[in-house]
Amino acid sequence: MKVIVFGNGGREHTIAWKLAQSEEVEEVYCVPGNGGTAFENKCINIDIKQLDYTKHLTQTQSYVEVAKRNHCKLAVVGPENPLAEGLADALWDAGIPVVGPKKDAAQLEASKDLAKQFMKKYGVACAKSETFTDKESALEYVRKEGAPIVIKADGLAAGKGVIVAKTLEEAENAVCDIMENKVVGDAGNKVVIEEYLKGDEISILAAVSVTPEYAKQKKATIHPFLSARDHKRLLDGAQGPNTGGMGAICPVDDVTPLIESQFQKFILEPTLKGLIAENYDYRGFIFFGLMLTKDGPKLLEYNVRLGDPETQAVLPLMDFDFFELCKSIIDGTLKEFKFGWKKGYCVAPVAVSNGYPKEYKKGFPIKLNEEKISSTGAKIFIAGAIEERRTSRADKDSKIVTSGGRVLACSACGTTFDEAWKNAYDAMEGVEFEGMFYRKDIGLPGAAESN
Repeated sequence: MKVIVFGNGGREHTIAWKLAQSEEVEEVYCVPGNGGTAFENKCINIDIKQLDYTKHLTQTQSYVEVAKRNHCKLAVVGPENPLAEGLADALWDAGIPVVGPKKDAAQLEASKDLAKQFMKKYGVACAKSETFTDKESALEYVRKEGAPIVIKADGLAAGKGVIVAKTLEEAENAVCDIMENKVVGDAGNKVVIEEYLKGDEISILAAVSVTPEYAKQKKATIHPFLSARDHKRLLDGAQGPNTGGMGAICPVDDVTPLIESQFQKFILEPTLKGLIAENYDYRGFIFFGLMLTKDGPKLLEYNVRLGDPETQAVLPLMDFDFFELCKSIIDGTLKEFKFGWKKGYCVAPVAVSNGYPKEYKKGFPIKLNEEKISSTGAKIFIAGAIEERRTSRADKDSKIVTSGGRVLACSACGTTFDEAWKNAYDAMEGVEFEGMFYRKDIGLPGAAESN
């Protein structure tokens, strides 16, 4: 079967790699893909900007047309923006099954306000919050509540719309920047202001198979994966500015059976109840961003797709056919799907460009010491890098060059955390590009930010 994956990051490289392992998958078309998928087994990159037949089409129309012309029988959507714009709806309308929620359900990530209303309506454990559409009311509320406090732009803001303000001045500046100075554009027309939760943050990714029909047949379900933890700060010891993620680990040892049961009862089950009650068509993945507080886990946010870089730490531990999982999500058999996980841990530090998360230069060749990397069992997942030149798939002179801030993740497994950590960092020594930087403490005590 031919499959298509939309997106160009490390998450999409990992998804394509995992799909390609299935004997049932003949080819994986990556739109547009990146410098990693360009050389991945069974994978073919397609840049819609280079196609004559897509020049007069919208991006959504182009994606659908590429899937049709390449006879793809399954699509997986990586990033949130195409989902929020209705790509899943368009693919289903064209007769192409897709792993990714339809537009209505995708608003759970596209609108922080809608997500908070959903949480409150269905009793999901979460932070207290209020929503505002004018600056002065928002400022008045902030001054009344005091700091620390969390300011969130309502819409999608590429990870730049959430400010954890430690002082009243920071909170006031955040409100003004978002609502008045429009630092995140129209995403800041509305703000959600939340109470500050104290604790440690984790991520739980999950498979979702919910439709009105599946609900009637008692087939609707959400099945969580192993817990993971992202490390957002740029520097060791959880210091420096926030980033899109400097590395992840899976699983997280401080997620106890009690926490798992609390998550199931107070977050996952109410979420499933809400998806069913709202008549959503949600066949895809969901990301639960959680804070482990003294009162149990609280939901910070929903993402309507797999996380990045959590995906690079979770998928390598999957001991089952990822393509078969995707099929079970689509056809309503997720409840019966047999999950299996490799024993041990995965550690995935991320290498970034010098200057990230601010300005950085691009175009530096990436050198990979394949022998050193393979000796550790690690896998390099490319994110911000592209193929520079290629005359054929067998062209050994082709190379990849940096094109983004977060360039790659180095994922390695081990039967113990220490073994996985050593494998990941030994393998990272086999990666080289000008200005390369990475944290040396992913997964170690004190590495993840605590509120």
